[in-house]
Amino acid sequence: MRKILLCFFVFSFLVHVNFYAFHQNVVTAQTSSLPSPGMKVDRNNTALVITDPQNDFLSPKGAAWHLVKDSVAENHTIENIESLLKTAKANQFKVFVSPHYYYPYDQKWMFGGAMEHSMHALNMYQRKGPLTLDGFKGSGADFLDRYKPFIEDGQTVITSPHKIYGPEANDLVLQLRKQGITRIILAGMSGNLCVESHMRELIEQGFEVAVVHDATASGKMNDLDGDKAAKINFRMIASASWPTNEAVEKMKSMN
Repeated sequence: MRKILLCFFVFSFLVHVNFYAFHQNVVTAQTSSLPSPGMKVDRNNTALVITDPQNDFLSPKGAAWHLVKDSVAENHTIENIESLLKTAKANQFKVFVSPHYYYPYDQKWMFGGAMEHSMHALNMYQRKGPLTLDGFKGSGADFLDRYKPFIEDGQTVITSPHKIYGPEANDLVLQLRKQGITRIILAGMSGNLCVESHMRELIEQGFEVAVVHDATASGKMNDLDGDKAAKINFRMIASASWPTNEAVEKMKSMN
C-alpha cells in the first residue's frame, strides 16, 4: 500500500512539474517580442510598388472615399504616398504601379466576395475597355492628379490591372523579375485588401517586402476597422513595417 501511495505522489509531482513547465513556456511564447528582421534598401535591387493610387479611393469625389476618408486623414496617406514617389524618383529607385481597373465584362461575374460585391455596386475603377482611354481622364479609375508627374514620366512601370486584390492575375511579378528586383517597398490602397494581398503574394513569390504602414489606408465601417487589421498583419508578416519618414530616409541614405 505504501508503494502504491509513493508511486501516486511521485506521479502527481511529475505531472505538476510538467504542467508548470508547459504553462511557463506558453507564457514566455506569448510575452516574447516579435522579431523585426528589417530590410536593406539598395536602388539596384529595391523598388517602390504602389497599389491603386487612384481617385476612387483617394479623391473626395471617389466612389469609396466615404469608406476610407477617416483612415486617410489619420495616416496622412495622400501626402505620404506622394513623399514616397518623390523620394524614389529623386534617388533613382524604380517605381511600379499596380492599378485596379474593371471593364464592362467584369460586371458580369457570377460570384464574388463581400468587398467584390461592394466595389461593383459602387462602380469603382470603371473603364470602357482595355483598348480605349475614352472617359478615363479624371474618372475614378484615373490616378490622383498630384501623383501624375511621377507616374506618367515615361519611367514608371504601370502593370496590367489586378482584378480582385492581389497581383496573381496581372504582370507585376514578371515586370519586377525582368528588372532584377528582389526587394520591395510597398504602399498604396487599400491597406487590408490590395496592399495586404500584394504583400502576401510577393512574399510567397520570394521577394523581401517592407510595407509603409502610414502610406496606405483602409475602410472603416460599423465595428470593422480595416486599418487596424492591416497594420497588425504588416507587422506580423512583412520583413519590415515602416512609417513613411523611415522609408524616405532609407532611400535617401543611398546617396
